[in-house]
Amino acid sequence: MKAREVRALIQVKPPRIDRRAARLDACKTIEDLHRLSRRRLPRPVADYVDGGADEELSLSNNVAAFRRWQFTPSVLVDVANVDTSTALLGRHSSMPLGLAPTGYTRMISALGEPAVAGAAARAGIPYVLSTMASTSLEDLAAHRGAGDADRWFQLYIWKDRDLTAQLVTRAAAAGYRVLEIAVDTAVSGYRVRDVRNGLTIPPQMTLKGLVDIGLRPGYWTKMLASPALEFANVTGGAGGEGYTIENITKQFDASVSWEDLARIRDLWPGPVVLKGPLGPDDATRARDLGIDGVHLSNHGGRQLDRTVAPIDLVAPVRDAAGPDFAIFVDSGVRHGADIATALALGADAAFIGRPYLWGLVAGGGAGVDKVIGLLSDQFTRTLALLGVTSIDELRKRGRTLLQQH
Repeated sequence: MKAREVRALIQVKPPRIDRRAARLDACKTIEDLHRLSRRRLPRPVADYVDGGADEELSLSNNVAAFRRWQFTPSVLVDVANVDTSTALLGRHSSMPLGLAPTGYTRMISALGEPAVAGAAARAGIPYVLSTMASTSLEDLAAHRGAGDADRWFQLYIWKDRDLTAQLVTRAAAAGYRVLEIAVDTAVSGYRVRDVRNGLTIPPQMTLKGLVDIGLRPGYWTKMLASPALEFANVTGGAGGEGYTIENITKQFDASVSWEDLARIRDLWPGPVVLKGPLGPDDATRARDLGIDGVHLSNHGGRQLDRTVAPIDLVAPVRDAAGPDFAIFVDSGVRHGADIATALALGADAAFIGRPYLWGLVAGGGAGVDKVIGLLSDQFTRTLALLGVTSIDELRKRGRTLLQQH
């Protein structure tokens, strides 16, 4: 073979001058982004993102539960055009994917919630802001690019019911479209990694943690150059001393009842969703109360350990609640095939949390774009290989395309 023929066969990719772009380009899977993010974060912060409650059994089972489903595809089907678009609670979405609420995002990256919401806006998918966010409801709504996202708000119900009502009113006034009420935080989960690392705000770090901080000056330089971290939606509490990771969950009301949900339902002008590990009975009760849907979640394994994997609740909740009740699911979504599995079982959309945080750390807003792009490509390819060309078709034929092992 002649030299010019060899050159024609072997194309050398030119090096990327932009180091961040080169790092992102080298990431071909969500797990690649995960590994990159752990290299860039101090150990205590990386563990805050990755960790779960107690023995972390739910944390590992959430991912494994998706893997227990296998596909039985249809073949010889025209899949030249696959349409992944859908409607989520009355609004168009480019695909059945949303970005779930995560607390204190600016501790993970100085770019914080606006970078995540901006990526959601570019992709045409929903973003849920947490009560525990480090960017306020109003600031996110006013942020260029981020404010264009389909913005939802996750509400924790506080002992201070006036504060709870104020949050609901503020979210509506700032243009948030959907209210998600978290119902799995009567008390805080026991997150062993955070306790061992001394991760509180302000940090009470171990010597090992302080050494790890010194090895990642880039992270801390960005943190120090940014505004002070705070729970931006609920500043000034805890007797005027401010809320911390340690004391804020003590403000959540452990006596919340169905009657309280009815009052919040009356306050909110748009769709309302309950978020937590809800079984068929609770889902039907919520539907009968006028709730528009459920977001099946065990908080990514961060609250009650040994909780059933949310993906295993989808089919029974759909059977109980009927075809017109919205069902979303998170906790364990790591691949576009997981999204397809969720919809085939009866969900309307899947949501992610940790994966977009890994992308945010790896490459800022472009890193979140990368995560969404990877999942979108994987999901589209999965549908084509299943012999399915639309979301409606996937949901109608879904259970014939799956078997569990």
